[in-house]
Formats: sequence, structure tokens, C-alpha cells
Amino acid sequence: MNKLINFIKESFIELRTKVTWPKYNELQNNTTLVLVASIIFALVIGAIDFVFDNALGWFYKNF
Repeated sequence: MNKLINFIKESFIELRTKVTWPKYNELQNNTTLVLVASIIFALVIGAIDFVFDNALGWFYKNF
């Protein structure tokens, strides 16, 4: 149990003193970038799914 308490204390100290936290505007920019990239990725995957769905539907209907 002592090791666990020591680990938690050392982790808390490391988070407060050694971790470099981003500034608020940098965090906003990175969040916007991730959101835009996620939307683009979702649209590309959706388009690929749409094409394959229609292509396989056409293939199964005709053959």
C-alpha cells in the first residue's frame, strides 16, 4: 500500500512541476485542427462507404 501512495504522490508532483501544459489559445488551435481533421476523415470514409454500397448493390442486382 505504501508503494501505491508513493506513486500517487510522485505522479502528482510530476504533473505540477515537470509537465509543460499548453497555453489556452494553442489548445484552442489544436482542438480546432483535430475537429476539422475528424470531420474530413468522416466525410472521406462516408464517401468510400457510399461508393462501395452502390457498387456492390449494382453488382448484386445485375449478376
